[in-house]
Amino acid sequence: MAVARTKPAEEDVHDLRPINDWATQQSPVLEFTKEEELQALRQMLLIRRFEEKAGQMYGMGLIGGFCHLYIGQEAVVIGMKLAMADGDQMITGYRDHGHMLASGMDPKGVMAELTGRRGGYSKGKGGSMHMFSLEKNFFGGHGIVGAQVPIGTGLAFANKYRGNKSVSLTYFGDGAANQGQVYESFNMAELWKLPVIYVIENNRYAMGTSVARSSAQVDFSKRGASFNIPGTQVDGMDVRAVKAAAEDALAWCRDGKGPIILEMMTYRYRGHSMSDPAKYRTKEEVDKVRTEHDPIEQVRKRLIDKKWASEDELKKIDASVRAVVNEASEFATHDAEPDPSELYTDVYR
Repeated sequence: MAVARTKPAEEDVHDLRPINDWATQQSPVLEFTKEEELQALRQMLLIRRFEEKAGQMYGMGLIGGFCHLYIGQEAVVIGMKLAMADGDQMITGYRDHGHMLASGMDPKGVMAELTGRRGGYSKGKGGSMHMFSLEKNFFGGHGIVGAQVPIGTGLAFANKYRGNKSVSLTYFGDGAANQGQVYESFNMAELWKLPVIYVIENNRYAMGTSVARSSAQVDFSKRGASFNIPGTQVDGMDVRAVKAAAEDALAWCRDGKGPIILEMMTYRYRGHSMSDPAKYRTKEEVDKVRTEHDPIEQVRKRLIDKKWASEDELKKIDASVRAVVNEASEFATHDAEPDPSELYTDVYR
């Protein structure tokens, strides 16, 4: 008699494409100038150091609720941002701190929101997953899985209606890619040729289940095929490859050709959230990515190899970024909490 298996075998858990697949595929890569490399380094370091500090503050009890860190995925949002134009919008899910910082939002305001202080972007009432900045064209991190996809599609509809040539960059993960509203959005976007880039950040494990066990089609760049939406896989650990793909996708949308999908092959180093011990993958797997494909270390190595920067100069850049993050944490720690009257503001009734 067959016996049901309640726990997946080890080979099922790790039945993924080789972990370095994204580096072996031929993603077009731009050659960065010295200034572009340094800009990418600073911006990715800001996200990395900010998220490391947020993790520390969560452990100290200064950040409550949920906290989803972006460590390891920095090249995705920075590469996209480097190609964006003024007026382009960004919207994402709940792993959103990196997107806010890439948008140019103040680290002090972001950290203050994480700690629930009145100086936060949502006045201390939204926390990690709900921050917005109309000024920076950042239309929020969203706590409901996949909820941002129809909203990002709506932003694209508004852009086409206004004829402003702006593009909506709508981010979601491999887990959210199985949500029904994603495909309703795909259908409308292609019907109306809306200027939207669907950026699928495939970090391979969603909330803790490998894509091999949760998805019949693990090539997410093909998810729009039945709607005639083109897609491509991108080495999401190389900021140059991301920018190259972003430039092509933005040009596609601005030319009125409709939506496009970019599947970013990336990897998160931490668990799904701060409460996730990530026992569904091995330490060796994580260490392999950190050692061989880290997005920041790749830039550092190129700068040193080309003699565009010394170790001491790079250490000074890192120190300056840490100073910005420390200032943000100090502000967030000492800023006042919202007045109780704020319970009754910004509420529809």
